[in-house]
Amino acid sequence: MPHNTTVIKSNTALPPIILASTSSFRAQLLNKLHLPFKQVSPDVDETPLEKEHPKAMVTRLSKAKAQAIAQQQPNSIIIASDQCAVFQDRPIGKPHTTDNAIKQLQQFSQQAITFYTGLCVINTATQQVFSCMDTTQVHFRKLSQEVIKHYIEIEQPLHCAGSFKSEGLGITLFEKILSNDPNALIGLPLIELTSIFNRMGYTLPLKPNT
Repeated sequence: MPHNTTVIKSNTALPPIILASTSSFRAQLLNKLHLPFKQVSPDVDETPLEKEHPKAMVTRLSKAKAQAIAQQQPNSIIIASDQCAVFQDRPIGKPHTTDNAIKQLQQFSQQAITFYTGLCVINTATQQVFSCMDTTQVHFRKLSQEVIKHYIEIEQPLHCAGSFKSEGLGITLFEKILSNDPNALIGLPLIELTSIFNRMGYTLPLKPNT
């Protein structure tokens, strides 16, 4: 679909909104905008391509997720996102074990990691396509062995990339976060998403009961 920035008249009725994700965290973020929506799994293979840079991957996958739902949902607004964390230019995986989590957080002590968060919105009623990417840098404090072990014991982030949960107690490990949108770190850039809705002719927040 071609990129299209044609603005719709503001009195146009809001089409159904579909979040192409089953993530509870992305749903909680989208709820902040007071928009009605439903969640649908995009069922997209998220395997990286050979030699694919994380920035290219999140852009490709966010578009693929949106397109997968767009094919099934006419006259709707599809919102899709994908994220990858990178340390020293390499994607960060999930630790799966306590020992691996300890090693990951030891590496991050006094270092920074980068989160690339892709966003794609497709309006299947107008064939508009919007795509962008947020870059967020997370700088870690000096992490002692004791702090690392206490954190892992409390939050058990063994199935989280990087061995921490930024939406939870992981925030205690950070020295600072450099970002245009703090929501992007959790998985959905709401500031850019609001701008996209404005460009489609829906100025947020919408009138109550609209």
